[in-house]
Amino acid sequence: MHPNTTQAPSSVILLIALLASCLALAEDVTVGGKGRNCIEDPQCINRLHPEIPMTASARPGQTIVLHTRNAGDFDLDPNSTYEDPRRATGNTGHALTGPVHIEGAKAGDTLAVTLLNVAPGPWGKTWVGAGGFLADHYPTGFAATWKLGAEYAHSEQIPGVRIPISAFPGVITTLPDDAMVTTAMARETAISELGARVFLPNPTNATPAEFCGPSGKVKDECLRTIPPREHGGNMDIRYMRAGVTIHLPCRIDGCGLAVGDVHYAQGDGEVSGTAIEMDATVTLTTEILKEAPALGVSFTGPVSTLAIPSETYFATTGLPFKQAGDVPADMAYLDSPRLAALESLPDDIALAARNALLAMIDHLVKEYGLSVDQAYVICSVAVDLRIGQLVDAPNAGAVALLPLDIFVDEETAQ
Repeated sequence: MHPNTTQAPSSVILLIALLASCLALAEDVTVGGKGRNCIEDPQCINRLHPEIPMTASARPGQTIVLHTRNAGDFDLDPNSTYEDPRRATGNTGHALTGPVHIEGAKAGDTLAVTLLNVAPGPWGKTWVGAGGFLADHYPTGFAATWKLGAEYAHSEQIPGVRIPISAFPGVITTLPDDAMVTTAMARETAISELGARVFLPNPTNATPAEFCGPSGKVKDECLRTIPPREHGGNMDIRYMRAGVTIHLPCRIDGCGLAVGDVHYAQGDGEVSGTAIEMDATVTLTTEILKEAPALGVSFTGPVSTLAIPSETYFATTGLPFKQAGDVPADMAYLDSPRLAALESLPDDIALAARNALLAMIDHLVKEYGLSVDQAYVICSVAVDLRIGQLVDAPNAGAVALLPLDIFVDEETAQ
């Protein structure tokens, strides 16, 4: 040390270090949003695998701002003239922003993710697709485009209706480890071979291409993002809104947090196959827990996130009944002659939910003069399917709740 230099007291040095640490922590980490689509964005993925490299890094407690793309990764602006060449081949979703390496997180930890804000883009879309809950009842192809506001969304395709904002990410996930990939591949291949609806690895339009694309090193192992799994994923739980903390298993060091498939609003069930899909900006923060609060994924938050966004409602109910000779589409792969012969399927809550939903669609058509397509979309973005009871054997019960405040005069809806 120079003889004329005065050394700062250790307390001052410590204070400076603490201030520097706080300032560094205060800096937001911004992820995603570059390029026209996920393939062009170096911080976007649409497959899941432990070898996918992290695209950003954040410390626990640091604010992370993720610019996310809609589930299909397509241009939602109705005035756009861009023709996406990927539409012909599909397999583009879900576009997920990330993965983000959480510093200090180890495999076996739990990542607590607290959602701070979900800000919508300008446009939304709801499609009636082949993956809908009632795809065997209604044709596909109808779509509603929504103009998204700070409070409500409205659509020219469904006049007289406005949907209040209740935005949340449909997909929030950590990356799987090798064991999870092996388990998922085995069980999904087994049911696929029986004819069940499942989405096995497909390298078409996969990103990152060097790992999951047609020449990718693990292209046959990159999990599709369509089903949720033990590490989170496409859970589509509308209660996971701003103010809620989600607990995700950390399967690899750094966890690999990724977020996408953000919805402006959704009913329980997302029954047409889509909600109000949108681009969005998701702001969140994380914490590392050494012990999980429960098995698997769990979440906690204010009870206000559980409420339907309406002062009044109308509800229909459903029981697990069917016509003799009918086989529910989701059970056809079982190839069971008993299923066809029966007029009820004991304790089948999915069949009960289907019946509650069919009754609600019938109500919407008769009471509001809607088309079946319009009614189906309203059910997907606003109607909640809930369990009535599971103990009154043999007839489990389901309920469909319709928020009545969504119906307004056409001028108000605009």
